[in-house]
Amino acid sequence: MRSAAATADSTSAADQAALDPATGLASPSRAPAQVLRAARRIVVKVGSSLVTNEGRGLDEGAIGQWSRQLAALVREGCEVIMVSSGAIAEGMKRLGWHTRPKELHELQAAAAVGQMGLAQMYETKLREQGVGSAQVLLTHADLADRERYLNARSTLLTLLALGVVPVINENDTVVNDEIKFGDNDTLAALVANLVEADLLVILTDQRGLYTADPRKVPDAAFVHVARAGDPRLEAMAGGAGSRVGTGGMITKVLAAKRAAGSGASTVIAWGREPDVLLRLAQGEPIGTCLVADAPKLQARKRWMTSQLQLRGAVTVDAGAVDKLLREGKSLLPIGMVAVEGDFQRGDVIAVRAPDGREVARGLANYAAAEARLLCRRASAEIERLLGYAAEPEMIHRDNLVVTAS
Repeated sequence: MRSAAATADSTSAADQAALDPATGLASPSRAPAQVLRAARRIVVKVGSSLVTNEGRGLDEGAIGQWSRQLAALVREGCEVIMVSSGAIAEGMKRLGWHTRPKELHELQAAAAVGQMGLAQMYETKLREQGVGSAQVLLTHADLADRERYLNARSTLLTLLALGVVPVINENDTVVNDEIKFGDNDTLAALVANLVEADLLVILTDQRGLYTADPRKVPDAAFVHVARAGDPRLEAMAGGAGSRVGTGGMITKVLAAKRAAGSGASTVIAWGREPDVLLRLAQGEPIGTCLVADAPKLQARKRWMTSQLQLRGAVTVDAGAVDKLLREGKSLLPIGMVAVEGDFQRGDVIAVRAPDGREVARGLANYAAAEARLLCRRASAEIERLLGYAAEPEMIHRDNLVVTAS
């Protein structure tokens, strides 16, 4: 394991001036308290050891406490999503298994049984607080496929607008690869990306991140705040790909890096800290805060313009260009005059002005063949023309980024 001092050698002179003397890490550009208080859309992840009280079965008291805090945040105007592990451990208890199975089909069976209890517990505890809940099971494939990505995003945002708390878990009953410990850390980060969350809170059985494993290095310094994505964090957490780190901390550090890609900061904190979610929302420094460098809009722009391959384009009239650039509107079919390519719903496409220059990019709500039928048509005609109406827009403004200078 590399020490903070060893990794500091690769830091630029500019960063060296801003290093925290205790950890050797550069300070983020934004204050953690500011980031926490400003968060309105929050993804909370809890691990199996917390949810199941170290594998003994669902911890009703702990889930009740988190549900109370989630409900309080909803009443304060926040939108919250819970990503919860624990289905396999609960399924093992219900099946009378004392040893975690190794065969995939047995793990999937345990997950299927355990999901019943997990969903029921959250529903009961949230309902007691006057808040509705919804179970959402996802796989990473759901978020890699653009059409399924759009469908998942639309569903989650609708639930949040209704004041419902989505409870998300990986769909372990259908995954065809090994179910790995800590995988829901990655899932939580992907969900934060999906809904463009302001904050990801990872509740664990550890206080947070140290500069080294405190069980092996007694004088390891606690990391109160750092920049998400700083490569030195991975060395502190145990090294990329390691399962040994501080309580599986490497998966959490990598999750923070992924979440920062869409502008979300991450807090790693002890899940049994009293009123941890409420105190974080008030800006109290608890655990390790890994602050995203880029504001949400800048991070999303970088994602849309640099990381996704274009599958086609639509040319729009001057009026549509003006609405996109000056008014921040969605792209409606009536403004489209031509369609290029053979893209599908959910693909990233370019939006071009009449002179051919690209003015924006976004996720298409309709495939190319459908878009050709919709050119110059009002949104009210979509259902008559296609036989269904997925969305009134060709590209919703939430899924569109202006690229014109």
